[in-house]
Amino acid sequence: MPISRMLIFFSVVTAIAFGSHAWLAARFAGGAPAGWRWPIWGLAMLNAAVILGGQLGGRLLPDGAAARAVSTLGYLSMGLWSLVFAAMLSLELARQLAGAVDWLARLLGHTPPSEQLIPDPSRRQALAGLANLGALSLSTAAGGAAWLGNRRPAAVVPVTIPIEGLPASLDGFRIAQISDIHIGPTIKGDFLADVVARVNALEPDLIAVTGDLVDGSVAALRRHTAPLADLRARHGAFFVTGNHEYYSGVEPWVAEIRRLGLTVLLNEHRLITHGGGRLLVGGVTDLRGGDILPTHASSPALAAAGAPDADLRLLLAHQPGSVFAADAAGFDVQLSGHTHGGQYFPGTALIHLVQPVVKGLERVGRVWIYVSCGTGWWGPPFRLGSRAEITEVTLRRASPR
Repeated sequence: MPISRMLIFFSVVTAIAFGSHAWLAARFAGGAPAGWRWPIWGLAMLNAAVILGGQLGGRLLPDGAAARAVSTLGYLSMGLWSLVFAAMLSLELARQLAGAVDWLARLLGHTPPSEQLIPDPSRRQALAGLANLGALSLSTAAGGAAWLGNRRPAAVVPVTIPIEGLPASLDGFRIAQISDIHIGPTIKGDFLADVVARVNALEPDLIAVTGDLVDGSVAALRRHTAPLADLRARHGAFFVTGNHEYYSGVEPWVAEIRRLGLTVLLNEHRLITHGGGRLLVGGVTDLRGGDILPTHASSPALAAAGAPDADLRLLLAHQPGSVFAADAAGFDVQLSGHTHGGQYFPGTALIHLVQPVVKGLERVGRVWIYVSCGTGWWGPPFRLGSRAEITEVTLRRASPR
């Protein structure tokens, strides 16, 4: 990441971290006994500092156990903060709504509902403090569950895609998809080596790596991505860029991934012949790649340009949002990632607001699209409401409708 972009990133993170923690401290201190107020503020600022320390430590410390521990602690603190912030924001919105109802009641000359239900002001104050404590307790429990959920190994998820008119030679063709591994501050080469071994054990016909492989430079992570060279499939392994490759230096990473033996598709295609059947494998750059590197503007149409006739057209695209252009370009199937399935609440709910498909198999136009929940994680090592996966896609011949 360029120095200017890094400075902007850390400035924004610092402002968000301390600003949001100050807001939380004010809310908790307002409902707490007087003797607890300064400790609450101190704890909040300490947690903000731990989050920032995790971000900086993972980048500045030499690669090793200490850097990984500092990063993990920082991201755990970030995860807990996000859950507490979401719970307290929800509670604050409920309070604002109740306050609006009280205001309307006064305007109409009635006793506010809150005063009717709980006439004693001191009791209302005590209940407000208990509500804060309840939000904190629930968030902490959710954080523990999310941390435990992330410790489960990625599940092998079988997915069957029915294709009308698929020739018998491609019936049963199997693709192993891995996505969003995010090798970087908290995910290292040992994690990737295990994923590679599990993928190879499936003995797939083709391997698809659908972006967001790394969070860091080639110099910092080369030894951790080395296990990719061990991927084995009858027709090879294919890679497309995700948005995080652009944050990490996309051109050096494209060169490195090619050096490791994967075929990188940058708005390109390859034709595979399998038992007489013809499978076109297209791949596009990340949907927002052109914002950082104009020559990498994503284009399914370009990926299909000049393609020969094929029995099936498969597109690898990091972001699900590419599916509309994929449909227009004549692709039959799209494999994507990016969403992590929301990774953990409230992301699992909010992600539906910004993505056409969040996880699983759906049909958009004439295209079957499968969206992986991701094989690794980004940021907090949390999974709640989604599970990491290695996807085993099988193409099957379907009867015409």
